[in-house]
Amino acid sequence: MAQKVQPTDGGGASRRSDEASSEQASHYRTDEPSSAAGGDHDDAARATTGAQPPVEVEAGEITRPPRVAAGVPAAWSGLKYSLREMGVRRSLKTLLSVNQKNGFDCPGCAWPEPDGERARAEFCENGARHVADEATTKRVTPEFFREWSVAELAEQSDLWLNQQGRLTHPVVLRRGGDRYEEIGWDEAFALVASELNALASPNEAVFYTSGRTSNEAAFLYQLFVRQFGTNNLPDCSNMCHESSGAALTATIGVGKGTVTLDDFASASAIFIVGQNPGTNHPRMLTTLLEAKRRGCKIVHINPLPETGLQRFKHPQEVFSLLGRGTQLSDLFLQVRVNGDVALLKGIAKEVLEEEARRPGEVLDHDFIREFTHGFDAYAASVRETSWDDVIMEGGVAREQIAQAARLFVESERTIFCWAMGLTQHKNAVANIQEIVNLLLMRGQMGKAGAGACPVRGHSNVQGDRTVGVWERPTEKFLDDLARAFDFEPPREHGFDTVAAIRAMHDRRARVFFAMGGNFLSATPDTEFTAEALRRTRLTCHVSTKLNRAHLVAGEQALILPCLGRTERDARGAGEQFVSCENSMGVVQSSRGNLEPASNQLLSEAAIVARLARAVLRGRTTVDWEAFEGDYDLVRDAIERVVPGFEDYNRRVREPGGFYLPNGARERKFMTASGRAEFTVHELTRLELAEGQFLMMTMRSHDQFNTTIYGLDDRYRGVRGSRRVVFLNREDVREAGLVEGQLVDLVSHFEGEERIGKSFRVVPYSIPRRCAATYFPEANVLVPVRHVADKSNTPASKSVVISLRKCATAYTRR
Repeated sequence: MAQKVQPTDGGGASRRSDEASSEQASHYRTDEPSSAAGGDHDDAARATTGAQPPVEVEAGEITRPPRVAAGVPAAWSGLKYSLREMGVRRSLKTLLSVNQKNGFDCPGCAWPEPDGERARAEFCENGARHVADEATTKRVTPEFFREWSVAELAEQSDLWLNQQGRLTHPVVLRRGGDRYEEIGWDEAFALVASELNALASPNEAVFYTSGRTSNEAAFLYQLFVRQFGTNNLPDCSNMCHESSGAALTATIGVGKGTVTLDDFASASAIFIVGQNPGTNHPRMLTTLLEAKRRGCKIVHINPLPETGLQRFKHPQEVFSLLGRGTQLSDLFLQVRVNGDVALLKGIAKEVLEEEARRPGEVLDHDFIREFTHGFDAYAASVRETSWDDVIMEGGVAREQIAQAARLFVESERTIFCWAMGLTQHKNAVANIQEIVNLLLMRGQMGKAGAGACPVRGHSNVQGDRTVGVWERPTEKFLDDLARAFDFEPPREHGFDTVAAIRAMHDRRARVFFAMGGNFLSATPDTEFTAEALRRTRLTCHVSTKLNRAHLVAGEQALILPCLGRTERDARGAGEQFVSCENSMGVVQSSRGNLEPASNQLLSEAAIVARLARAVLRGRTTVDWEAFEGDYDLVRDAIERVVPGFEDYNRRVREPGGFYLPNGARERKFMTASGRAEFTVHELTRLELAEGQFLMMTMRSHDQFNTTIYGLDDRYRGVRGSRRVVFLNREDVREAGLVEGQLVDLVSHFEGEERIGKSFRVVPYSIPRRCAATYFPEANVLVPVRHVADKSNTPASKSVVISLRKCATAYTRR
């Protein structure tokens, strides 16, 4: 292809030779013709490209995973990335402000900060990369879009797209056009308003939200959407912890965790199930280290051993760096993929058998009698479950189950933590409710050092839901919203993420608006979702950086660039701040300290307010202009609608913020019975045909959600490659495969097949007949209709696949 002009502002990428176009070391590409080859780019070409990056199979390198997490390699990795993206002075300015009481909230995970004194460097390796990625000095300007067509951009990797830098101006892809072009803000809002107001029904629009959005912007967003007339408010929680919310609300009356960070300081046992904190929540390792040094026992339950839960070297402790690190886990239970119900029931069987041997000494009978309902039916179900079934379905030996049960029984204060390893299965809600059952048996709920801890993956995904971003709002919330703003909100439940995809595919939804996120890469069934987006009249994304969702457009498309967490937000009433809620229900302020990447950027709150004025016009009495200029007014409005935000503006200005109320912490269970509920679940039966595996998707260490920072997965020994499939060594041998061999992955669902091309085989420590791959590359294999019962979360960690040896020839790129 022709040479491209170097974008201005020190960022972006010129179109150089293929060999120099990215940092990827070794590339392979199929000889098959590309559907987006160079030449004329018309509507037909744009309509068939971009859903997935081109299949480039990097040779990569497979090494032995390290025995210890963090330490010097983590510190160097975070520093190197920061210096490359920001330089020395900018790195110091941002990193010393992240997660500080008068600084800004990390745009990464939702792990909380200490209530008291905080470390001067209150960030982890991946947090440094999240911050540097947003605060990069690289820029994507209108000149960039003039040089690159959508089809050409679609030929680039997700890593390359992210590396181009911050978006600086609103841009539009017009009907019949082949590339984005600059558009003014007023014209952009007018275009959205025109499309929305032309719909036959407000329910033909979908308004998606990512977990980055602040409380203030999210509240304004849901208010605008409901004044427009719909509850179509899917969000990223639909794809991650929706199962946690459904499970916990039904059993303990609140859809959030029940512990605080201080509880970890007094816990005597911590069970970590289906979670990899070393990659996804690295600051949690410091909390676990402190607990371990006090004598706390830690149990790690997961299909793959994770380095971060084996040994840990604190990067800020010299004596720790010089030694071998601290062993964290006392016990590792290598459960089969989706064998958790069986394993947790096995632990419960051991507990009940120990109670039979020592009546009145194991179960908390007073708690069960006073605060719970349904124990007898649950206990009968556990007793009736055979040990043979528990061991077969869970894949863990009875001796190990007994060890875990012994640690649980000996602990008077136990915390269970979990993440997507439990929430993305068809029986995800049952997985989590089995944890609740265990906690209730021993009264480990509503007391110091004990409880449930779903660990959220994005910094304000919990806060967005708290302030009203939900497709199924409660009647009380809608009543309070109606009283506060003198209008009648819609009562019909809206589309969640999966329902929204299917509605767009069926042309029941014609406009898609995304407040942040990378919808295409985050969702299941990539090709189906891409076709759904293409069938809309307009797609609009509020974004900070370029991503693949921008390249799969409706008839027209907009990208609206917004401020990031790291940036100052100067409005009419002076400099503003926003607030976020972390995994443990703490609401605190966030104030950026950098000048915006462009003078054309608007805050998310300002974008919503201006859009509302353009769309609603005389149909609203809300003073949107006042909200845009003064976020204190937004917080006053939240206080009038959402319980727990009393005196919001004063309390959020206090260092460290404030806790939202949580009834389960006080043993007030807001269920239908007024008690915590035991639940009964059948074991999950795994039936695989010959040659089939149960596949789970997961992140690499060089990734945050769908954002790719590099091609390494240091803690699993993978370097320079992402298209890999982890398999048990015996399964590799029996299939006649060898390490590094290319295979196509074929998923099987209700008679349908989906194919993911060209994955390299990596023999690994994983249970037999199980497989693991990275998302978003493997999302193409996840059927959109394969979802969790009750929560409708995509079952991305329970996908039945088979392997086919690749017949395609590969050439060095």
